[in-house]
Amino acid sequence: MNESPLLPRLVRFRDAPFYLGMDRNRFNAEVRPQLTEIPIGTQGIAFDRLELDAWVEQYKSRNGRPAQQKGMLTWDEREHPVLSTGVVPGTSTNASEVAEFAKALAKATSQKRRST
Repeated sequence: MNESPLLPRLVRFRDAPFYLGMDRNRFNAEVRPQLTEIPIGTQGIAFDRLELDAWVEQYKSRNGRPAQQKGMLTWDEREHPVLSTGVVPGTSTNASEVAEFAKALAKATSQKRRST
């Protein structure tokens, strides 16, 4: 029988920063104010492991970046490198596309606006 280790529900203050993978000062500044402190004995303080996990999920949803897939650009790199030809990105060089865009623009701007 393969038994996984049992994680305690309460994480002592001295272990909480390590559990989250950060130093104590950052934990005290960013995480601790958002958590419920649980007194243990006369001097001990602990935090609920599930509350620590919930903080990580919230932090990840606000600050996380998608993983880079093999052969693809990272999320914050430009989709197209700067061209040395002097062509400005976003400008069409195809005459038929320019004409179609002009027609669509004229049609969109000539229609009466609907009142809401």
